[in-house]
Amino acid sequence: MKRRKFIRDASGFISVPFFIRGLPMTAMGSHHLRQAIDEDNDKILVIIQMNGGNDGLNTIIPLDKYDILGNVRSNILIPESEVLNVSDNMGLHPSMSGLMSLYDDAQMTVVQDVGYPNQNRSHFRSIDIWTSGSPAELVWTTGWLGRYLEGLYPDYPIDYPNDEYPDPFALSIGSIVSETCQGTLVNYSLAISDPLSITPLSNEGQGSTPDTPYGRELEFLRTTIDQANAYGTVISAAAEMGSSSIEYGDSKLARQLQAIALLISGGLGTKIYIANIGGFDTHANQVEQGTTSTGIHAALLKDLSDAVYAFHEDLTSQGLEERVLTMTFSEFGRRIRSNGSNGTDHGTAAPMMFFGSCVSGGIIGDSPTLPDDPGVSDGVPMQYDFRSVYGSVLQDWFDIDVSVINAIFNAPYTYIPIVNRCNQTTPTDNIPSISGIEAYNFPNPFERLTTVAIASKGGPIRISLFNGMGHEIDIILDRTIASGELEIRYDGSHLVPGNYFCRVISNYGVKVFGMIKV
Repeated sequence: MKRRKFIRDASGFISVPFFIRGLPMTAMGSHHLRQAIDEDNDKILVIIQMNGGNDGLNTIIPLDKYDILGNVRSNILIPESEVLNVSDNMGLHPSMSGLMSLYDDAQMTVVQDVGYPNQNRSHFRSIDIWTSGSPAELVWTTGWLGRYLEGLYPDYPIDYPNDEYPDPFALSIGSIVSETCQGTLVNYSLAISDPLSITPLSNEGQGSTPDTPYGRELEFLRTTIDQANAYGTVISAAAEMGSSSIEYGDSKLARQLQAIALLISGGLGTKIYIANIGGFDTHANQVEQGTTSTGIHAALLKDLSDAVYAFHEDLTSQGLEERVLTMTFSEFGRRIRSNGSNGTDHGTAAPMMFFGSCVSGGIIGDSPTLPDDPGVSDGVPMQYDFRSVYGSVLQDWFDIDVSVINAIFNAPYTYIPIVNRCNQTTPTDNIPSISGIEAYNFPNPFERLTTVAIASKGGPIRISLFNGMGHEIDIILDRTIASGELEIRYDGSHLVPGNYFCRVISNYGVKVFGMIKV
């Protein structure tokens, strides 16, 4: 068996984690995208995965749609008087007071209704899509950050760590490595639980190995153990050097973020960290009966809010706040209608949240488009494709060229100004308006024919029709148009009656509106 085949075969498990007193440590991988890293870029990305599918409508609450929500999810809806208002039409769940403080200080940005076309509502498949950055119709075995890292370090793990790169490239805080960092052969992240409790792995029997497949795999395993031990040494040293004077609390996420802060302050050169908080699959008992601002979801959002607030307070107290961007994601949102068990079922799009001193601040995107009478399976329609979010982060945070980002996702992306403070590299005159489209249809509701009317600054434009499940079922227009107003006659006679959503996307923004077939 060749060494590379061994790595490929083993990567499904090893993540062969090598357990070090409950601390699994894993080797890493390589690819063809090449780009020199900017050595002056000391930015760090922290990703928080909200496992289970977060209910975005009860996290970032659209107050301008409160009457609709009251009609379709009254058994779980937060009382309007308790919502933490961030604008006239938007508010935060009342348990998120820490994040409210960050929002007030312009250290929080919300990107509304993030998802992908042809939404898959399976936990496993949707997580695969989010971590790989693939289209819903394709299965990719590498992660979006794994491909990015392979472009920088194509020979990894051979001869790593070394004097030039002594630190891990990515760390997953917990017991398993993140698929986000999966390379072609192996994962680029190490999994650690406690950076202060690392014990070296035993690597006995350093004698010669036979020139056989067994001998070559044994030699590779010994090398991997040596690499894990070397990384363990630098992680422990950074943790010992790090400091923290902030009270984090004792939630699992709080401990993860405190460990990350310790390593950053201790000088570890790792640029990517992944943390996890689970429990968002709230099919039942999402709230407590009669007191909807309490319950499972409220407790989870409080854990998230308190931990993120403490983390960024810690970074600020140590002068590290401009180096770190924190972002959240979940595999999908929940449906617009609640169920009879005081919960919500698998849906489509949901907001993503970003934190740090260098975010743009505020809310990007329109209030969610909700029909007056949502179907039982209707989810929140997508405004922004998650790959556009990822691409914008890579562009502005890690100074990655657009052509490389397009190669990572095998498609162009739409720029979103999530990061536009501190040392932003994207010229402000090149940032397109995110509200440069007006669009609607008439008549609405319609029986057979309707007209889609748009006003745009021109350029490439795509108009797609989605059903309530988040599936793109028709392309109404996909071409370059001139600046001005345009009307397109659409024959919807083939559609079954129900709620549909029209998504218009161009270089100047995104617009989503509802269409009703009767």
